Amino acid sequence: MSRRAPGQEGEQRWVLAHHGDVTVRTVRSASLFRSSRGGCRVRRYSPFGRHLEETRDEAVFVTGTSSGIGRAIALDLAGRSVTVFAGVRRAGEAPKGDGLPGAVHEILLDVTSGSQITEAADAIRRLLGRQRLRGVVNNAGVATGGPLEYVTIDEMRHQFEVNVFGQLAVTQAVLDLIRDHGDGRVLFTSSIGGHIAAPCFGPYAASKHALNGMAESMRRELRPWNIRVSVLVPGAVATPIWSKADHSVQGLTDRLPTRAKELYGSTLENMRRYVASAAAGRSISPSVVARAARHALYARHPKAVYLMGAEARAGVALSTALPTRVFDALLARQLSRSPSR
Repeated sequence: MSRRAPGQEGEQRWVLAHHGDVTVRTVRSASLFRSSRGGCRVRRYSPFGRHLEETRDEAVFVTGTSSGIGRAIALDLAGRSVTVFAGVRRAGEAPKGDGLPGAVHEILLDVTSGSQITEAADAIRRLLGRQRLRGVVNNAGVATGGPLEYVTIDEMRHQFEVNVFGQLAVTQAVLDLIRDHGDGRVLFTSSIGGHIAAPCFGPYAASKHALNGMAESMRRELRPWNIRVSVLVPGAVATPIWSKADHSVQGLTDRLPTRAKELYGSTLENMRRYVASAAAGRSISPSVVARAARHALYARHPKAVYLMGAEARAGVALSTALPTRVFDALLARQLSRSPSR
C-alpha cells in the first residue's frame, strides 16, 4: 500500500511505493499515480528549472573553474544574472563573462594554501558590496590512482589535502557570509567514486567517501541557520580531468617497480582503458552537472544528493541490491571490457 507524502509537489519527502513485489524508496520530487492494473508506480520528472528563486543581486563562489564542471557551473550561473566569484589557480584561467548578465570575478586560489584561502575570502567581502553570498560550490579537485599497496603516503596525503581538507577550509572561510544570507547553500562536487571504489582508484575514492561523510555531517550541523548542504555525484563527465588522469596512469605505471607491474599489470591496463574511454567522450556533459548545481543553489527544496548519469544510477542501485561478491564480480567484468564494447 502506498501513502502520498504530505506537502506540495516537488518537496523532498521520502515515500514508499509498492508495485508487485518491489518496494521503491524515492523522494517526493517524483509524483505518484495509480496504475490501472492496481498498485502504484513512480513517475519521475526533471526538477531542474522548477521552483527556482530570483537570482538577481546574488553571488556564488565556485572553485576549480578553469575547465570542466567548474567552468560550466560558473557560466551557467552568470548567464542567469548571478555574480560569480571564480576560483582558479593561475591568473587568466577564469571563464569570461563577456556578454553575460552576471559578472565573473576571477579569484586566485590554491585550496591547499591557507593564506590564499584567507585572501580569497577577503576579496569576496570587498567585491560583494550590497550583494549577498548565496553559497559556495566546492569543485576543485584532483585524481590520483594506482594500487594502494604501492601508493606513497605523500601521494595519498596530497589527494586528501585537495579533495577534502581544502574543501573544508574554503567553506569555513566564507561560511559567515553565507550564514548572513539567511537561505545559504554549500555544495560539494563528489563522484560516483564516493559510492563505488574501483580497483586502482583507491586514493581518489577514499577522498570522495570522506567528502561525502563530511558533507552529511555538515548538512545536519548547519540546519539551525537554514543553510542547505548538497553533494553533486556525477558518473564519468567529459572533462580534462580524464586526460590528466590518462597521463597520470601512464606515469604511474612507468614509476612502479617490476614486482608491482607483475602483480597489478592487468588491473592497471583495465584502469587505463576505462580512463581512455571516459576521455574519449563516453560520459555525461558538464552542463548536466551545472543544471544540478543551479537547482541545489536556488530550489526551495534542494536535494541532499544529486546522482547524475545512467551509469552512476545503475551502479549505486546494483551495489545496494546485490550481494557484495556478486557486485564485485560484475564490476571486475565491466572494467575489463575494452572501450569499443
